Amino acid sequence: MDFGQYRALLSVPAIRRLLIVAMLARVPHAAAGMVLTLHVVNTLGLGYVAAGGVTAAVTIGIAFGGPWRGRLLDKNGLRRTLVASIIAEVVVWSIAPFLPYWLLIVAAMIGGALAVPIFTLVRQAMGVMVSAQQRRTGYALDSIGTELTFMVGPAAGVALATVNTYAALIAIGIAGSLAGLFLFWFNPPTRSGQPGAYLDAAEYAAETTESFEELAPAEAAAGVPLPDSGRFRRMADRMLDSLSWMNIAILSVLAAAVGTGITLSGTDVGIVGVLREHGQQNQIGIVFLVWAGASLVGGLVYGSLHRKVNPLWLLAAMAVLTVPMGFASETWAVALLSIPPGLLTAPTLSSTSEWIADLVPEQRRGEAMGWFGSSITLGNAMGAPLAGAAIDMVGPWAGFGTVGVISAVLAVSGLIARGVRLRSAGAAAERAD
Repeated sequence: MDFGQYRALLSVPAIRRLLIVAMLARVPHAAAGMVLTLHVVNTLGLGYVAAGGVTAAVTIGIAFGGPWRGRLLDKNGLRRTLVASIIAEVVVWSIAPFLPYWLLIVAAMIGGALAVPIFTLVRQAMGVMVSAQQRRTGYALDSIGTELTFMVGPAAGVALATVNTYAALIAIGIAGSLAGLFLFWFNPPTRSGQPGAYLDAAEYAAETTESFEELAPAEAAAGVPLPDSGRFRRMADRMLDSLSWMNIAILSVLAAAVGTGITLSGTDVGIVGVLREHGQQNQIGIVFLVWAGASLVGGLVYGSLHRKVNPLWLLAAMAVLTVPMGFASETWAVALLSIPPGLLTAPTLSSTSEWIADLVPEQRRGEAMGWFGSSITLGNAMGAPLAGAAIDMVGPWAGFGTVGVISAVLAVSGLIARGVRLRSAGAAAERAD
């Protein structure tokens, strides 16, 4: 381990600025779910099921918008991609609080699809602003910043919504738009060769070839030049072309992202269920603080390592270690049992980002990061209802068991699929020789 890597990265003003902007930009998005829930329940006078419909609409919008916005980032660059978000953030969330419920769902979906793609932008920029060896540390710093944001955002949302949900939603829109404007002004590089990028174009080409051969020789074909889209006249061909960078290795990493989202959102619900079962729901904050603190420590340690770790192994370990939390019967027991899986949370997120950046050619990396963000969002959307259904049917412990087993199965399946692909590639190479 080398914690001096953090000092080296944070000494670069552009990287410090990127991390700070990322943290600030995520706060309104982290607060939005809580504000929307309180607006639907308290202001519109509807139930929590209706509130869940609105937050689900935001999730669907983000999931569909991620790959699309990432593709625009690859094609048009950062500033042209941000224009729609800067306008949409303030317009959608200034109108949304005055809409009836069904129109609010439509607005929430549009707001999610056109939100500032902060996850994709930051991971894409970080991937080109640092060397390949420093990406682990850079992504770990961003994961730590995300943890801090989600410790602050929901609480800030509750505080604002307690005063007035109309004003809270408008404030979220203004804050999101301001974050987009700051990124527009800052304009961090998203491609090698741009001002502020670590490598110029020639250096990147040489390093990319070596990186693909070292990391995943069976997947090196992912780095082939983009085909000329003018040759493809049918929609099916264009769709296949747009996903030409996909392969088993990348799909397995996206599966790890889905599993991570399932585990995290399912654990959220499981913690509430277990403590409520034992009459200690007023101490939920203690468990979340310990859990998030463990993730911060794990992220710091992982970012200081000199070797990469397969995210599927990290996910498998995190999923298995999540299950015992369901068998605790009081607050501090749940908190202590949250430490082992918590230590692996930020490392799993950092590792998946690092592998995506290494496996995908730079000209498609924005789209790939969009798919990565959508995969986590999909997992988040699945984990909470899966855990909730298990808790209702069996008991609080089943929430942790359900998401833990599902995520472990995803991780093992990804490892098996990747192993089969590598063995097939090796056998093909031997026959060719």
